[in-house]
Amino acid sequence: MRLSEFDYELPPERIAQTPMEPRDASRLLVVERATGRFHHRRFRDLPEYLRPGDVLVCNDSRVIPARLFGRKVPGGGRVEIFLLRRQGEHTWEALVRGRARPGARIVLTREEPSPAPSPPSAVPPVECRILAELDSGGRLVEFDRPVEALWEEWGHVPLPPYIHAPLADPERYQTVYARVQGSVAAPTAGLHFTPELIERLQAMGVEFAFVTLHIGLDTFRPVQVDEVEKHPMHAEWSSLTPQTAAQLNRARAQGRRLIAVGTTAVRVLETAASQGNDGTITPYEGWTRLYITPGYHFRAVDALITNFHLPRSTLLMLVSAFAGLALIRRAYQEAIAHGYRFYSFGDAMLIL
Repeated sequence: MRLSEFDYELPPERIAQTPMEPRDASRLLVVERATGRFHHRRFRDLPEYLRPGDVLVCNDSRVIPARLFGRKVPGGGRVEIFLLRRQGEHTWEALVRGRARPGARIVLTREEPSPAPSPPSAVPPVECRILAELDSGGRLVEFDRPVEALWEEWGHVPLPPYIHAPLADPERYQTVYARVQGSVAAPTAGLHFTPELIERLQAMGVEFAFVTLHIGLDTFRPVQVDEVEKHPMHAEWSSLTPQTAAQLNRARAQGRRLIAVGTTAVRVLETAASQGNDGTITPYEGWTRLYITPGYHFRAVDALITNFHLPRSTLLMLVSAFAGLALIRRAYQEAIAHGYRFYSFGDAMLIL
């Protein structure tokens, strides 16, 4: 397939810059695969489209405060460090903005440094060192203490590059059920849930199951090849526990639906279901490079809740594989014509 088949024009004003309040006030475009019909609703109306016994499979990964700022020692040059993946007890793969060659030492600052260096502080400095340049273009960075202990005081939650408005409350870029630290971007389909909506769904007999997939920065990188099959899919760490596998297999044996909340939940479910030959969902922990494009045979997912994705992205390809490229094109045209908000802080789709 050609990359151009997954392109579309989006007016810039349709890119949501701030989250909707409350969370479940976001709009919801319901897409019926069998009939091709659309319904324009609010996310709080989700219970009307679910039934007792359905299982909502959610990604419980939590966004880490992956942006760190500092100054080189000596010299004082400003540096930004964007953590990507842990490589050792004190070492991380990171993107580094600023001149920082292997051997460079950096002292962290709590906020982005001003042009003039700040006066010395009585607080013991946090220091890191650039160990190596990586083939990916990133750097291997070693900290002088576990970086997790620094996040609360020194780290900043990253936002996608298309969001330019500051975020007043960093928790609005976390799902209400986020608990496992590790992502550098939020699983945004889950941002629409509130504790009250979850309680309503559970009261009507809908189950929740939790998997983990730590989202990497590669999720925002555009596909660079014209033939989409030649795209080298990035790896993301995922986990589906034995207890969750048993819950999901029990539901499937009873004819109940598994509804993935987000493309990340789809990747975990389909990775776990592809380990054997019979489609049984098996426990899984490790890296996944599963690349889903039109023509893929889904083994585990019956319905999907998702946001509206960037053109020419692997996420749009996944959604097109699930619903059909022609139907997704129509759905996106419908959403644009009706003023839906797009991308991370935007509105949602329920594909049945």
